[in-house]
Amino acid sequence: MSAGLLFLFVIIYFAILLGVAKITGKNSNNMSFFIGNKNSNWVLVAFGMIGTSLSGVTFVSVPGAVGKDAFHYLQITIGYLIGYFSIAYILLPIYYRMNLTSIYNYLETRLGFNAYKTGASFFILSRTLGATARLYLVVKTLQVFILDNMGVPFWATTLVILAMILLYTYEGGVKTIVYTDTLQTSGMLLGLIICSIYILSNLHLTIPEALTAMQAKGLATVFDTDVNSKSFFLKQIIGGAFITLTMTGLDQEMMQKNISVKNLKDAQKNMITIGFSMLFVITLFLFLGGLLHLFASAQNVTATGDSLFPTIALQHMPPYLSIIFILALISALFPSADGAITALTSSFCIDIIGMQRKSDWDEAKQSKIRKRIHLGFALLFLIIVMLFKWIDNKSIIDLLLKIASYTYGPLLGLFAFGIITKRTIKDKLAAIPCFLAPILCLGLDYLQPYLFGNFRIGQELLIINGLFTFIGLWLISAPNTEKK
Repeated sequence: MSAGLLFLFVIIYFAILLGVAKITGKNSNNMSFFIGNKNSNWVLVAFGMIGTSLSGVTFVSVPGAVGKDAFHYLQITIGYLIGYFSIAYILLPIYYRMNLTSIYNYLETRLGFNAYKTGASFFILSRTLGATARLYLVVKTLQVFILDNMGVPFWATTLVILAMILLYTYEGGVKTIVYTDTLQTSGMLLGLIICSIYILSNLHLTIPEALTAMQAKGLATVFDTDVNSKSFFLKQIIGGAFITLTMTGLDQEMMQKNISVKNLKDAQKNMITIGFSMLFVITLFLFLGGLLHLFASAQNVTATGDSLFPTIALQHMPPYLSIIFILALISALFPSADGAITALTSSFCIDIIGMQRKSDWDEAKQSKIRKRIHLGFALLFLIIVMLFKWIDNKSIIDLLLKIASYTYGPLLGLFAFGIITKRTIKDKLAAIPCFLAPILCLGLDYLQPYLFGNFRIGQELLIINGLFTFIGLWLISAPNTEKK
């Protein structure tokens, strides 16, 4: 399969997305951009959010990591399900009761203006780093297997992809993304299933026989019972629950789509549906990872990690499967990148510059400024993706989880303090514990060998970070003396 032909299919796929955007973006305004006029269908939101939650990282890194970590990632996914239930019945009722456009307005109401700005700033930092890391992985795959052969430089590939995303999100925002994410999730899952069926057929295995072969090679172990290991099952399950609680429930990108649903009941159905769907889909990805390693062993493929799936799909499968893989990879890329840029634009407009507070800004002026900020975030993405290329981390999923542990911890601490306690804080000091907590966690992470011997902190670093923030907020707080 020639690189030029593969690229042609990418262009056709994008043209379809642009057509969907043109139809759904008609008569859009700022509120449809931010929250879809609170008229989104919960079934479409739930299905589309599968693609947003998974992204190109899951599509490439999770199957590739099976050779090293077996099915241990399923432990985290079990934790995800617990997190989704917590979001549905703890956070969503708060967001709907307060009729929020930005979820960080809760912090302003409960803790104060500076706490609100601090929370929104940590979201912008967290989502920018996480989304660009995901974008980098997919751009790198396209570059190595297609565009290098065409003489296209890495920076140009990134620029063109970001321009594509801008074109179909520029007007419609969330209103458009609800539909494009549904299309893209379908493409990603279809690619996953077709590739799995092909490998099973090629190896002449049934599903039970494939699982037996994976077990024989140590590829299908789910639970790690070594308490000292970072992947010890209790650490992973608890960590997974808090990752979902923070990276979904306290994340404007993910909640922006949920609060675009008509009512709380539908939003809760959406969240629970995502939880069970994610458990099922991640299981499929891990099963595919096991198949890829069995196939690589049979075909003497030496690629490992993030390179395994692209290498097999583009160099050891029939041309039609190469096309399906590329389209599925692109389908995995766009939901995470388009939603991130849209949510960052929304948060910056609402939380940082306070667009809704500007009574002298009419709809036209707000729209003009919003579009400039949208473009600005796309340019920022370009710069950071180039930085990731320079770093060239070999296991981007580990990097993403590490980033989340440091940058989402303060958000966890802020919301937990607001929900659990009735105390008031010295709002001017709100940023101090939020910035000190990640620094303390960085020191704790570095000193692990000296403090804990063979014991290693895993995903629970996020919880510790939130706890440090919570304690810091308590130290600058006082009992609420207002009469009830």
